[in-house]
Amino acid sequence: MGNQTKKIWLTLFSGLFLCSISNSAFAMPEGMEEAIADKMVWLIIIVMPIAFLYGYWKIHILPEKYAEKVHHPHLNTIKVLCFLSIAFGGLFWPLAWLLAYSKPVFYKMAYGTDKSDEYYTHHAVEHAGAPIDLAIVNDEIMQLEEKLAGLNQKRDLIQKIRSSEQTSTPTKDNHHA
Repeated sequence: MGNQTKKIWLTLFSGLFLCSISNSAFAMPEGMEEAIADKMVWLIIIVMPIAFLYGYWKIHILPEKYAEKVHHPHLNTIKVLCFLSIAFGGLFWPLAWLLAYSKPVFYKMAYGTDKSDEYYTHHAVEHAGAPIDLAIVNDEIMQLEEKLAGLNQKRDLIQKIRSSEQTSTPTKDNHHA
């Protein structure tokens, strides 16, 4: 007999032995069962549903929290979808996730930005107090300046590589002479 088979037989016999033990071996003081039952009632009927509802709510507002973090322009729509998801048992929750994680391309084409208006009026220090149109233009200028700096670095690197290639390889005229 293998080691695994011995373990199975040992488990079966120990289970049968425990079933054969009399109830007096598991006796509790009188009234202890009622005390345990009273505590379990409070736990099961009051605490567990409250904990379940709190967890359910916290999970269903995760798309809303992410949208607030990235200043999504459709934040109010995502909030409504999260609320409807709570009310209808999670039916709209995947839609809220998709909307929260999607890049608002059409919104940017229409309004020139992919951030919410609150981002330009409340959250961003460099835009605080500026009109939204001006803040959007300033943000685009800042992005273009960063892109231009990156392109200048790339141009300098290409020029450096080409100049090092020209100095390291001899020209055709010198090679034939």
